[in-house]
Amino acid sequence: MTDFFKAILFLNYGLLLSIIFLGAAKYRILNKKEKQYFHCIAFLFFIELLNLALPYIFSLNDTSFLYPLYIAGEFFLVTALFIRKLDLPKYCLGITALLAIAFMISNYVFKLPFNNDIVKVISNIIIICLSGFTLIREIKGASAQNRFLLVDACIFFYYSVSVFIFIIQHQIANLSENDYYIILSVNNILSSILYCSFLYTFIKLKK
Repeated sequence: MTDFFKAILFLNYGLLLSIIFLGAAKYRILNKKEKQYFHCIAFLFFIELLNLALPYIFSLNDTSFLYPLYIAGEFFLVTALFIRKLDLPKYCLGITALLAIAFMISNYVFKLPFNNDIVKVISNIIIICLSGFTLIREIKGASAQNRFLLVDACIFFYYSVSVFIFIIQHQIANLSENDYYIILSVNNILSSILYCSFLYTFIKLKK
């Protein structure tokens, strides 16, 4: 199971790298709202790159300090994407930005004893709600033609199932190593599906 986990993990790295190159090539033909998709995937790529580079280049084996940055950055960028697509008031962007900044300050400056996993679940639930509302509006045809409908659907699917898996994982005591890698592999497969939706959408994009 460990080998399977590593295979899916490196597949995701390859997909992310492909999306970055393809997204950068198509960046000029994206409208203002669509560019936010590239910003989200670029941030994920940046975090994954740091996770890979720090242990090998700087011999820094513990990269857990990146987790709060990942939570805050992902929360702000993805919620900002759907806030713009839903045409919500601009102060909603300010609220999500303040929440993300406050979370990072509490972790890195004041070092408050936050349970980052709980914050992660809450942020994902907010993303699920926003992406769900966006999908409902798009399916009903209340918005203009959306070239990223498949990506929106995969984002909703990914975060919904991930939250469920995350909750189940923390309810099961004494997970064996094999069970642990099975859960991680399932989550990585969900990531692969999401990345493939990005890749397919960028390939299909035309002016």
